[in-house]
Amino acid sequence: MTVTSANLTSEFTIPARFKTDRRSPLRWIVSYALHYWYLGVLLVAGAVGNAALAAVIPVMLGRAFNAVLASPPQVEALPGIVWLIVASQIIRALLQFGRNFGAELIGQKIERDIRHELYVSLLGKSMTFHSLQPVGDTMARATNDVREINFMFSPGLNLVIGSGIFILMPIVVAPSYHPALLLTPVLFVIGYFLALWQYLGELHPITTGVRHAFGQLNSRLAEALDGIETVKGMAQERSEVDRFEDNARRYRQASVAQGDIEARFIPLLLLGLAEAGALTHSLILFNQGLLDIGQVVAYFGLIQLFGFPTFVSLFAYSQISLGFVSARRILELINRQTDLDQNSTGFAGKMRGEIEFRNVCFAYQQDQPSLEDISFKVHPGQTVAIVGQTGSGKTSLVKLVNRTYDANAGQVLVDGVDVREWNLETLRQQISIIEQDIFLFSRSMADNIKFGDPQASEDAVRQAARAAQADEFILNFEDGYKTVVGERGVTLSGGQRQRTALARAFLTDPRILILDDSTSAIDSATEDKIQRAIFTAARGRTTLIITHRLSQIRWADLILVLRQGQLAAVGTHDQLMETSEAYRRIFSE
Repeated sequence: MTVTSANLTSEFTIPARFKTDRRSPLRWIVSYALHYWYLGVLLVAGAVGNAALAAVIPVMLGRAFNAVLASPPQVEALPGIVWLIVASQIIRALLQFGRNFGAELIGQKIERDIRHELYVSLLGKSMTFHSLQPVGDTMARATNDVREINFMFSPGLNLVIGSGIFILMPIVVAPSYHPALLLTPVLFVIGYFLALWQYLGELHPITTGVRHAFGQLNSRLAEALDGIETVKGMAQERSEVDRFEDNARRYRQASVAQGDIEARFIPLLLLGLAEAGALTHSLILFNQGLLDIGQVVAYFGLIQLFGFPTFVSLFAYSQISLGFVSARRILELINRQTDLDQNSTGFAGKMRGEIEFRNVCFAYQQDQPSLEDISFKVHPGQTVAIVGQTGSGKTSLVKLVNRTYDANAGQVLVDGVDVREWNLETLRQQISIIEQDIFLFSRSMADNIKFGDPQASEDAVRQAARAAQADEFILNFEDGYKTVVGERGVTLSGGQRQRTALARAFLTDPRILILDDSTSAIDSATEDKIQRAIFTAARGRTTLIITHRLSQIRWADLILVLRQGQLAAVGTHDQLMETSEAYRRIFSE
C-alpha cells in the first residue's frame, strides 16, 4: 500500500503534488525521483557518454604511439588523432554538463518537495507531538537533513552513476586487444564491490550516529537560546557552555569515527594493485608478441580509468549513506501518528456557541488523569468563569473545546455536535483562545492583530485594537501599526502583549471566546478599561474565562469550580458562596 499524506491522521493537510511511498526511506526517495524521470535519463545519458568518451583518450594515445614508432613513422596520422581527441572531449564536456545539470536539478527539486511535505506534516501534528518533540531536533531535520538528501543526489548519486559507468569501460574495451586482458579489470571490479559492501556496512551506523549527534547538538542549543532569559537570570552561562561543549564533542567524535572508516578505504589499495598487475600482465603479453606497444599504453590508460570511481566513491558513498540516514530521520517525523484528524468532510455549519461536556475524562498520560467525569452545559451567549487552584485542570478543560486535545472518554459537544464530528478548520476558525503566555510573531503590530484574518482592512484592525484598549499604546510607537515587534513580542510589556492578543481575537469575531487568565499581566490603571472591553466583547458570544479576579467572576452567568480534576460545584457567585465550601476556600486563601 502506498502511504500518502491523505491517509495519515493529521490536523491539517493540503493536496500533495504527487503520491509518495512512505514504507521505507528507499521507497520514499525513489517515489520522488520517479516523478523527475526525465532528469534521471539526462543524468544517465550524460554519465554513459562521459565515460565512453573518456575511454577515447587512452585508445587514441595508443594509436599515436604506434604511429610514431612505426617504421617509417606515420606522422600524417597524428593530426587526425589530435582532432578526434579534441572533438570527443568537447562532446564529453557537454555530456558531463548535462549529467551534472540533471543531478543538481533533481536534487534541488526533491529538496523543495521534501521541505514542503515535511512542513505540511509538522503543521498537521497534534500539540502532544509538538510538546514532546524537541524544537532543535526538528529544526535539524528540517534544514540539515533535508539538505543532505539534496547532496545525496548531487554530488552523491551523480558521482556514483558516473563512476559506475567508468568501471565498465576497461571491461568493454580491453578484450578488443586480447581476451586475457579481462583478468585484471574483472578481479578489480569483484574486489572493489566486496570492499564497498564492507565499507558501507561499517559506515551506516557511524553516519546514523553523526546525524543523531547533530540533532542533539541543535536541540540543546535551541533550548538554551529559547530560555536565554532564565539562563542569564540564574547566571548559568558557564554551565550551558559546558553542556554545549559536551554535545559538540560527541558530534566531533562521531565525525572522527566516520573519518576513520573512510581512511581505511580498501579500494585505494586495490587500485594500486590493479595498476601494477595490469602493467605486468600487458608487458608479458607484449614480450610474447601478443600485444604491440600502443596497445600496452592504451590498456594501461584504460586501467587508470578506475581511479575516478575509486577516489570519488570515498566521498560519494558517504554522502549517499548520510542521505539515507537523513531520509529515515525525516520520514520518522512524517510517519509519526497524531491523535487528531482534520475531518475534512465533517460538520461545517455556522456556530451558535452552545457547549456541553458529558462525562468527560482526560489525561496527558494514562496513569495521571487531569479531568475526571466532567459534565456541564453552557448556553449560547453565556459568560462562564472557570476557577480552581493551580493544577486543577482549568486549562486542560478549555483546550478540549477546540480540540487542541481530545477527551479520552465522554463527549465534548458544540451546538449539539461532538467536536470530533466537526470539520476541524471550521471549528477552530469560530473559536479564539487567548493564552496566559502570549505568542506574537516577529512582524508588524498590524500583521499580528490580523493574523487570524490576513485580509482584514486597516479600519477593522484599528477598531479591534480600540476594543482591546491597544490603539493608544500602538500609536505611541514611532511607526505606529507598522512597528515590528521582536520574536515572541519581547519588545512589548506583558500587558501590551495581552491587549494585542485580545485585539487579534476580537478581529476574528469568534462565536466562542476563551480567555486563559489573559488579564493577569494588566496593571490596575488599565484593568477597568480591559474589563469593559471584555464585557463588551462577550456580548452575543459564548465566553469562557479562566481567572482568579473576583471582578471578572462576579459578572459571569455561570461559574465552574474545579478541584483536583473534578467539577466540585456549578452556579452563580451568590449561590456558590452559600453552598460550596471549595468555592469559599478559593477566596479565603
